[in-house]
Amino acid sequence: MRIVYEDEDLLVVDKPAGLTVHPAPGHRSHTLVNALLAHCRDLSGVGGVLRPGIVHRLDKDTSGLLLVAKNDRAHAGLSKQLKEHSVEKRYLALVRGRVEQPEGVIEGAIGRDPRNRKCMAIVEGGRPARTAYRVREYLHGMTLVEVAPSTGRTHQIRVHFAAAGHPIVGDALYGKPSTLVGRQFLHACRLAFRHPRDGRSLAFESPLPRDLEEALSRAAGA
Repeated sequence: MRIVYEDEDLLVVDKPAGLTVHPAPGHRSHTLVNALLAHCRDLSGVGGVLRPGIVHRLDKDTSGLLLVAKNDRAHAGLSKQLKEHSVEKRYLALVRGRVEQPEGVIEGAIGRDPRNRKCMAIVEGGRPARTAYRVREYLHGMTLVEVAPSTGRTHQIRVHFAAAGHPIVGDALYGKPSTLVGRQFLHACRLAFRHPRDGRSLAFESPLPRDLEEALSRAAGA
């Protein structure tokens, strides 16, 4: 866990791939929450016992920037911004196939997949979800896209691009494994929001980690 920013109210961390955010069945230890509690023990009362300080989450195999509150006031303020869609979250994703429209929006309500309870899907009666994107680069049979979800549903980016016929490279759950990279090529590269105490604007960026950089280089040279 790399701490990008910290003050008395919040932290911004750069989560590595392979690290689960909070304890769950099968992942009681070695999570981001365990690391956060070791770093800042007064988080234990913020946001509930199982998810102390966690304002939003990233999938285990998604890397990048994550926002953590250190007190109830900050948690409430940041959660309000998320609910109002005023937190800017941007991702880089490498998807299969050529995304013909240089920019666009994918919309579709997301809920639990009735055929596979481990997956999410676009379903009738699901929670509204909206994912904007723009093409950054065309590669050999793949497209690098910058993604800006305005909602934060579970697996939203992965579900929306799979439903659009462009599953994320390396996503074994919604697509198929890849020889390019051993996980889904999805990285939370930018996070911008207002500080919950004084309202000042904060913005942070995270470069692609080494495994994704190497995968992108191989894809470009394929």
